[in-house]
Amino acid sequence: MDTKNVIAAISLSAAVIILYSLFWAPPPPDPKLVQTEKSKVTQNDSTEAPSLEQNEETIKISREEALKESKRILFENENIKGSISLTGSKIDDLEFKKFKQILDGEDNVILLNPSKVKNGYYVETGWATTNKNIDIPNSRSAWEIEGNNKLTPNTPIKLVWLNNQNIKFEKEISIDNQYLFTVKQTIINNSDKTYNFYPYGQIIRNEIPEITNFFILHEGPLGVFNSELVEKDYDDIQDKPHSITADKGWLGITDKYWLAAVVPDQNVSVNASFSYQETSSGADLYQTDILEKNVHTVMPGASVEVTNRLFAGAKVFDTLTEYRDEQNVPRLEMAIDFGWFFFITKPLLQVLIVIAEQLENIGIKANFGVAILVVTVILKIFFFPLANKSYKSMSKMKALQPKMTELREKYGDDKRKMQQELMGMYKREKVNPVSGCLPMVLQIPVFFALYKVLFTSIEMRQSPFYGWVHDLSERDPTNIFQLFGLIPWDVPSFLAAGTSFIALGLWPLFMGISMFLQQKLNPAPADPIQARMFMLMPIMFMFFLANFPVGLVIYWTWNNLLSVAQQYVIMRRMGVSIGGGTINKGTKTT
Repeated sequence: MDTKNVIAAISLSAAVIILYSLFWAPPPPDPKLVQTEKSKVTQNDSTEAPSLEQNEETIKISREEALKESKRILFENENIKGSISLTGSKIDDLEFKKFKQILDGEDNVILLNPSKVKNGYYVETGWATTNKNIDIPNSRSAWEIEGNNKLTPNTPIKLVWLNNQNIKFEKEISIDNQYLFTVKQTIINNSDKTYNFYPYGQIIRNEIPEITNFFILHEGPLGVFNSELVEKDYDDIQDKPHSITADKGWLGITDKYWLAAVVPDQNVSVNASFSYQETSSGADLYQTDILEKNVHTVMPGASVEVTNRLFAGAKVFDTLTEYRDEQNVPRLEMAIDFGWFFFITKPLLQVLIVIAEQLENIGIKANFGVAILVVTVILKIFFFPLANKSYKSMSKMKALQPKMTELREKYGDDKRKMQQELMGMYKREKVNPVSGCLPMVLQIPVFFALYKVLFTSIEMRQSPFYGWVHDLSERDPTNIFQLFGLIPWDVPSFLAAGTSFIALGLWPLFMGISMFLQQKLNPAPADPIQARMFMLMPIMFMFFLANFPVGLVIYWTWNNLLSVAQQYVIMRRMGVSIGGGTINKGTKTT
């Protein structure tokens, strides 16, 4: 098989996939057009199933107005700040202190919002019951605070609510210095009757947020149940609610960089569900619930206590793994979408983080960008023996190119005879035409894994590199219409938009040049049409990658340059000239 044909097939297939996914892939169906029925949580025992409260109405007011409607208790630590509504004891106001909405902006990223806001997003904990004629706190109940009036890592708070049956409900809420809330719920039964209760936690979102809507990234409901990761798109749960019974796990709703999750007691079985409802006001509610499966029977004069945890924060890999190990939250790091190549993507992210930390310790700036360069070198060293063999084979192929051209000219009309002669020549010269494809084939999984890391990990978000690159996770900010930053001109949005591949940046241009240099070292196809097509490949990929994260383009460019250097040295050692043929005592012969 001709090496160039194999490379052409791989390259063109990749080009088709990239073009299709970027420009012609049909958008998913609008979830608002899908009708479904309301989901209910069921119990796997003989008792009647308790149903969780679901909000039937949402009133769209401003966030500021919604925050003023109820009494609140503030919370703050090193990473987040916000407030808890005493109406319903909901955690519905949370913003980050270290993450900005835009690079160099002043506004913090806001994660949670009150229920009456159009983009309401909040967390609730409480109790369900199968008993009749008993009051339990709901989303409208007014809780009172006892003791501390601000939640900090050093000062937990206590909320209380008393019903008409003289049953006291308490919540003690604490917070660490990152993103984890611990909610200890207590029921004290001062009545003369026995009641059954089921603790629950739920996350409710009023509407589908603005999402990336790219097939390689999951955004929406997800959870880990019995160590199995379950992901559901928003339109999935509109089509059909999903429920599962598990012995341990967690569930929540994920965005590209942020996560809200409920973590129940890992020693009890739970019923978990993802559900959707359309309210009478026309609002969409997306809900994830965890309901403890075992009943808590509270006799007169007795009490019961359960503890749940709530994660509301950024999907920082080290933080998620720390909670996984220290707080016994199974596979919490899988909230980061590592994709099909998770066995490459996850270690790759870990290596990048470690290298970036070491670079920072020795004072090297733009550490994640430099870490990408270092990882590329490590990968080159790791694959060196195989790549070396491949480049030697390609060098032999290039040296044989004049003879291959002669055979094609001699047997051009007899394809079968020409293939026989080519195969015979390959056998005599001990050349494997397919082995030259291995460097590209090996690079494909790493390419996609690094793309996932740059696209999904918050560590890369707004992470700078040298020069004009201020965010490795975004496309190159320079533009061909500004002569790559030389002309201070505000480019019209239709030219500079992320989907406009003609807005070529400087790093994609460098990548195209490096690809052209690498191509010059490879055997050129004898077919003129195929040769012209290969001449266009660097230009095509240069524009294709213009919309990709610039960190990925930097990796590709650096990888190409290392490959060029490695291949050039091998060719010189084997006496192969850049133009083809072999070198003998300084004279090119064919």
